[in-house]
This record gives sequence, C-alpha cells and structure tokens, in this order.
Amino acid sequence: MHIDLTGRTALVTGSTQGIGAAIAAGLARSGARVGVNGRDEARVDESIRRLTAEVPGADLVPVAADVASEDGARRVLDVLPQVDILINNLGIFGSADPLDISDAEWRRYFEVNVLSAVRMTRMYLPGMMERGWGRVQYIASESAIVIPEEMIQYGMSKTAMLALDRGFAKKAAGTGVTVNSVIVGPTHTEGVEDFVYELVDRNLPWDEAERVFMREHRPQSLLRRLIEPAEVAHMVVYLSSEQASATTGGALRVDGGCVDAILP
Repeated sequence: MHIDLTGRTALVTGSTQGIGAAIAAGLARSGARVGVNGRDEARVDESIRRLTAEVPGADLVPVAADVASEDGARRVLDVLPQVDILINNLGIFGSADPLDISDAEWRRYFEVNVLSAVRMTRMYLPGMMERGWGRVQYIASESAIVIPEEMIQYGMSKTAMLALDRGFAKKAAGTGVTVNSVIVGPTHTEGVEDFVYELVDRNLPWDEAERVFMREHRPQSLLRRLIEPAEVAHMVVYLSSEQASATTGGALRVDGGCVDAILP
C-alpha cells in the first residue's frame, strides 16, 4: 500500500522520543509536513536533527511548547495555525501503589494525558471540519482496558481517551474528518526500560529483564515481547491516510494481543 500525505500538515504532540518520534518519522516519510513537539527547545532541535538524518528531505517544524498548559497550546497555534493530522501522543506513566496516589497526582495524569488532548482537539478540529478533511488520533493503551494494579492512574487516563475518540468522532460525523484511537501494548522505549527495571531485578541484562517483565507482569501478551515504536507508527500513518477514510470512531489495536477480547 502506497500512502502519500504530500500537502498535509501533521502535529504529533510529545514527539521528541519514543513512540511520538517514530510517528513523526513515519508521517514525514509519507510526505507530510510534521510539527515535532516537546517542552524543551533544545530537545526539539535535537530530535529534528535525528529525524532529518533518519528521513532525508523531511519537512519538519520545531514546536517547543508544553501542550499540557493553555499558554503552551496557544504557542503551538502560533507556529501551526492549520493542521490536517493531529496525533495526541503526549502522555506520562509510572508505577505506584494505588492507595498512595495523591489527589495532585490524579489531577496531573488527567491534565497531561487527557485534558491536553481535549485542548488540542478543540483547537484544530473546527478547521478540519470546515475544510472537509482531517484526521485526529489519540494514542491510548491496552491499560485502558486491562487496568494494571500498579498503574491505575495511567489506565484511567487512557480509558478517558477512548471516550474522547468516540465522542469527537460523533461531533465530526459527515464532515470528512475521522477520529480514532490506537490502543498500544507494552512498547520498547527508554521510558519503558526504566519502568521495567522498577519491577524486575536491575542486575539483569536487558534481554532477560524484558522476558521476565513480559512473563510476570504482562503475561496476557500474545507477542511475548515489547512492541517496537515503528510498529505503532505504521498504524498511525495508515489511519492518517486517504485509504482509512471509512474508519472513524474506532479503537484500533497495536497491542500484541494483550487485550483478551474480540472487541476493545
């Protein structure tokens, strides 16, 4: 399948590393102009240098702003007043005893993982609807459905993203704009390596630590390994394309078979 996004402008929130960076690379490789977003200007510039080496000729726009704040969102709009493809990828995660999570921490997870996506959707969806074409996506997680005991606050925020997907898809019904979420399983990023070592013996070499983590903490995975960020990006790029024009209001899985259900 040849996906051509030439002439489209995309914004990937939280795209200086990990899944976000892989998505930015995939969209750029398909011809889109891509806004690379992070809070720190130096990290955004470094990410753009890395992505340019990975995708020669890529049209990348640095967008240094914290989209979890209203001021940051306004700065994004100043840089990219029009976006055709919005990928709400920004998110935080971590393990915690569910009875020890403070009110402030619950609010932080909601504001960063959920409210930032609401804010960006509210900002760009009207223009997409007026132009009669657009793609909005939420990068969710299998933790939205299979809530981990050690990550209830994270699971809650990702469940909320599935609600955003379905609700905003109804708002955009019949306009030529599609809204979807991608349910991502345990994925191999630097942050996840740190998380894995919170749960398994830090003295283990990485390959063994990954096997122990999947066996003991994510035994429901049918893949039996961590997913690579590029594997997530493939689904996101497809959903951003003309070929996915009849897919909206959906929760599509790149979860390695973690969700033990026919439907999400």
